Amino acid sequence: SSHRKHVIALRVRGGEKTRTGLYMCNTVCSMLRKGLQAESGKSKMIVVSEDSRDDAEVLVCFRVDMKHRFRRNLMKGEAESAMTKQKLQQRMREQFQKAMGGTPSWAESSDQKRRRRRRDEEDEDEEDEDEEDDLLRRTGNFVASSDSLPSGILRVKKCLHANSARPSEDRLTTVQFHPSAQVVMTAGLDQSLSLFQVDGKTNPKIQSIHLERFPVHKAQFKKSVCVQTKEVVRSMKINGDVSGVAFSPDGSKVFANSEDGEVYVWDMRSSRCVNRFTDDGCVRGTSIASSQNGQYLACGSQSGVVNVYSQEACLNSANPKPLKAVMNLLTSATALTFNPTSEILAIASRAEDEAVRLVHLPSLTVFSNFPVAKRKIVYRASCLDFSPHSGFFSLANNKGHAPLYRLLHYKEF
Repeated sequence: SSHRKHVIALRVRGGEKTRTGLYMCNTVCSMLRKGLQAESGKSKMIVVSEDSRDDAEVLVCFRVDMKHRFRRNLMKGEAESAMTKQKLQQRMREQFQKAMGGTPSWAESSDQKRRRRRRDEEDEDEEDEDEEDDLLRRTGNFVASSDSLPSGILRVKKCLHANSARPSEDRLTTVQFHPSAQVVMTAGLDQSLSLFQVDGKTNPKIQSIHLERFPVHKAQFKKSVCVQTKEVVRSMKINGDVSGVAFSPDGSKVFANSEDGEVYVWDMRSSRCVNRFTDDGCVRGTSIASSQNGQYLACGSQSGVVNVYSQEACLNSANPKPLKAVMNLLTSATALTFNPTSEILAIASRAEDEAVRLVHLPSLTVFSNFPVAKRKIVYRASCLDFSPHSGFFSLANNKGHAPLYRLLHYKEF
């Protein structure tokens, strides 16, 4: 009885003769009972004729009543009072795409996604080519000048991996830019250390060293080569295990946080603890970082919360309150790094894929468009670093790669 609401377009082919017409569903059902055998799950049926050896082909297309109150708004005119199921689906798809401003990414086919990615990359390349060329023509030690970094959306471009010329065969533990040259260093558990020239396009390898039976957990450029004696000059103790250490910009103070959630401030000249406080809301500390302008101190915890403090308050108050509690990580905050201009704080967790965020410090808000890719690129990051004047940002991940990003706001390397 419910089938009587539909009209059927029927075309019967037998030999060289073809008949086409509209029939009510009950009429077709009667015809089927008299000799039509339907192929299950298809709109194609076979008619066996008693007086002919030829088979006839019946094409059945159900037409939907468009005057129903749930479908009336899909009509474009009275001529569309009945519509095929296929056409109705297409009309609904068009209306959805119009409401969404185009096909959403989750509804795109693989070919559509590849074409869109290729088109977006070409557009970005054309837009940023002049800026990149201008940046890469400048080298050496120079003072960077930059307008204030805007919040909200970070202008960033994904580049070729920094170590693409020689990926690590195991987890990468270190990525660091040279303080004056256009060079980046990577090291990891595959017992190797490598240097690459950074141009954002090919990043050619300069040198790679294999260290026999020596997995590298941490490597770092020395800013000064004046240290000759290699003697221990200071030894300081705290309660509990040390989870992180950071120096003030002038090197006169050292900040250390413990797994118990306490932060200690030591004076390097006198080896005296000048302040001690509990990181707000922290049960177990995991990381710590100090900004280069001496304004901020960031403390990471096992819960993923990163508290950003005023360094002045940390030096003078027994109970400083954070300027901001950044809660964008859901697992332990294991890596914190400030950029050289102290406008960005990079935070990451190596316990979860894609768990990296960039914080705009003047507004204490998180940039909404990083990580930028819709597919996994970052994976699990264990080390973060900015180039000397913030033109590039890179990280070391568990796949042996060092994803590289060009921060377009900054004109210098």
